[in-house]
Amino acid sequence: MSDQTYCDRLVQDAPFLTSHGRLSEQQVDKIILQLNRFYPQILTNKEAEKFRNPKTSLRVRLSDLLTHLQRKGERDCQEFYRALYINAQHLYGSLPSRKAMSPMFFLACFSVAAGLAFLIYYCSPVCRQQVLNRLGQCWAPCRCQRHSNPRVLRGARRVIGFSPIIIGKHVSHYLLAYLEKGCKEP
Repeated sequence: MSDQTYCDRLVQDAPFLTSHGRLSEQQVDKIILQLNRFYPQILTNKEAEKFRNPKTSLRVRLSDLLTHLQRKGERDCQEFYRALYINAQHLYGSLPSRKAMSPMFFLACFSVAAGLAFLIYYCSPVCRQQVLNRLGQCWAPCRCQRHSNPRVLRGARRVIGFSPIIIGKHVSHYLLAYLEKGCKEP
């Protein structure tokens, strides 16, 4: 997922969850019962009774429950998300913390497209046709030395060399390994 902890996500999602009409009385009761009855037991019987008290408004009970779980710790917040997923899956998918992760999907798709564009740019028309026809043999410039252009390769290696600074730490290991072990210039 992302670098956010479940407690951080709960802080971000609390206003959304407590807004009017998001969760029904039955859904909140099911979540509380799951946190009370299933292993690991997150809520004691007394706490579960408190959060299920029909004399208190649903919004106040839910707000108190979320605050209580945040104070208890990471594992309890994680179990809340598990219970929310089981009992209100439609709502779980539209949480603000889940929507914040969607740019990662875009970046992953963009990276694949950019990789294919680099691959096709490195290879000559003959090599490009082989890539499009077979998608296997001439997949990198270092495997197709007779078709690759060394000038393009040198320029591209400079760009790839600075990419970890822009993209991030987790990608830098792969790009730097490509530069060290990858295509040897002729």
